[in-house]
Amino acid sequence: FGGGLMRVFDTAGLLYSVIYFLLILGFSYFYSTMQFNPIEVANNLKKNGGFIPGFRPGKPTADFIARVIHKITFFGAIYLAIVALLPIIAGNTISGASALGIGGTSVIIVVGVALETVQALEAQMLMRHYKGFLE
Repeated sequence: FGGGLMRVFDTAGLLYSVIYFLLILGFSYFYSTMQFNPIEVANNLKKNGGFIPGFRPGKPTADFIARVIHKITFFGAIYLAIVALLPIIAGNTISGASALGIGGTSVIIVVGVALETVQALEAQMLMRHYKGFLE
């Protein structure tokens, strides 16, 4: 039973890849829902006198922001899932790469940390009136 279960949920298997893909999509939506409240943003816009052209302040603005966030989250989650699945796909298609030592999740983490570090360094450099790294 244990061996059969291990074969079904093998990290190079199709079922594992599908579940991995769906979990990345689900957690992306969960994270964006927890971190971004469109009603609060719409209320802050209304309170500070701001608006989105073509939408009345209040609920229509919040609905528009929610729709845009869902679209952005969908495409971002698809991108993250593809990046996370690329090492699995490469390991299955390229002979000799089945023991690929890097996973998609670790690639996402490393790139995220690198981008955060560059942004922190840029902020420090701009605060000291330097030109910066990327320009």
